[in-house]
Amino acid sequence: MIKPFLDDNFLLQTETAQNLYHEHAAKLPIIDYHCHLDPKMVAENHKFSSITELWLGGDHYKWRGMRTNGVAEKYITGDASDWEKFEKWAETLPYTFRNPLFHWTQLELKTAFGITKILKPETAREIYEECNDKILHDPSYRARGLMEKYNVEIVCTTDDPVDDLRYHKQYASEKTFTRMIPAWRPDKAIAVENPSAFRDYIERLSDVSGVNISTFQDVIDALQKRHDYFHTNGCRLSDHGMDEFYAEDYTESEINNIFNKVYGGQTLTEIECRKYRSCIFLKMAEMDYESGWAQQFHYGPMRNNNEKMFRLIGPDTGFDSIGQAITARSMAKFFSRLALKDKLTKTIIYNLDPSDNEMVATMIGNFQDDTCPGKMQWGSGWWFMDQKRGMKNQMNTLSVLGLLSRFVGMLTDSRSFLSYPRHEYFRRTLCNLLGNDVENGELPYSEIVQIEKMVEDISYYNAKNYFNF
Repeated sequence: MIKPFLDDNFLLQTETAQNLYHEHAAKLPIIDYHCHLDPKMVAENHKFSSITELWLGGDHYKWRGMRTNGVAEKYITGDASDWEKFEKWAETLPYTFRNPLFHWTQLELKTAFGITKILKPETAREIYEECNDKILHDPSYRARGLMEKYNVEIVCTTDDPVDDLRYHKQYASEKTFTRMIPAWRPDKAIAVENPSAFRDYIERLSDVSGVNISTFQDVIDALQKRHDYFHTNGCRLSDHGMDEFYAEDYTESEINNIFNKVYGGQTLTEIECRKYRSCIFLKMAEMDYESGWAQQFHYGPMRNNNEKMFRLIGPDTGFDSIGQAITARSMAKFFSRLALKDKLTKTIIYNLDPSDNEMVATMIGNFQDDTCPGKMQWGSGWWFMDQKRGMKNQMNTLSVLGLLSRFVGMLTDSRSFLSYPRHEYFRRTLCNLLGNDVENGELPYSEIVQIEKMVEDISYYNAKNYFNF
């Protein structure tokens, strides 16, 4: 008998898996500890103009699928009407079978709008109008309402050190269902490859921190003041987007000279860039330790590969891919330096290249200690890997080389308020793995209570305890 598509037991192949999901995972709130939602939209409870703005406005996963299907950029990021853009997505979806976009799209329609029809050209107008009617007339489809609908307890945004956090402060002053917490993302403070852009950024940092910056130590002092400001406003975790880890040897005088050179407008050599990044990453990791924060490292992408499209529509528009950085030795050296100083804080590592899976899974085992169970974490399948196979590979590898029971679970890493079904997708995949193991005799049914606790911990409690939320 053919199993119905997207029924209540979607992805759940056994009775045990079904029980684990419905009775233990599904009911728990969501802690989305890394995303790219706009804090202004949350604080102002943004009302979306249409399903196109809500669904397609910043989703570069869908944009890539449309481009692959031959859709002109006008209907993706261009000036086409909302209906025309939605229609082009509906025309694309029938070609996404076996791509996670198909599952995500139908899950989003079902969980947010109660729509179980398959989106395709024949159903596009009906679905478009039904979604828009709810978006325009039902306040639960505004930004905060959607987070409440998905039972989102905590959401952590991604914020530059120069951000004044005005929207976080505005939102925190209200009694709301979902807590919004800033996360420190200092990528621009490390971007020394472009001297002009770097100087502009350092001048902004000087203005907001009140530190007159003329030396490298001034940069650190300014960043520390901003770090303290973020902490005062509820921040408890940092995040770094990087191509690889950096752990070059350097001297204080070298770093001072490198800063003077780039701040003066001169282009650095590759080794100078690496030394500067090595130093400032270490300094900021020490700040995180002193403040009791967790730190996250997302490494491995090759960004903005299409120069023509980068010039036309800018970064973060779907022209990135998996890089192949050889970074294991630098990663080990970086963490070892911190451990020698007793300044290695809770850490989550996310790799984009799946060939690094076993390396990262074994690397975190080198630096665990008794300060916290699962202090060193290997993050969930990220970006191109946050789909069923990527999640399964990550969890299977972590199970073999670490302790899956201590895993802090899923995050959206998304700019969309409709991405929360990815947590459901993850929880169903987790429950299916464990349920199959029980029914195959690979885990003892006599320990089902512990397995149920394991599901609840990975879905919710591990993250809540890890971040001290």
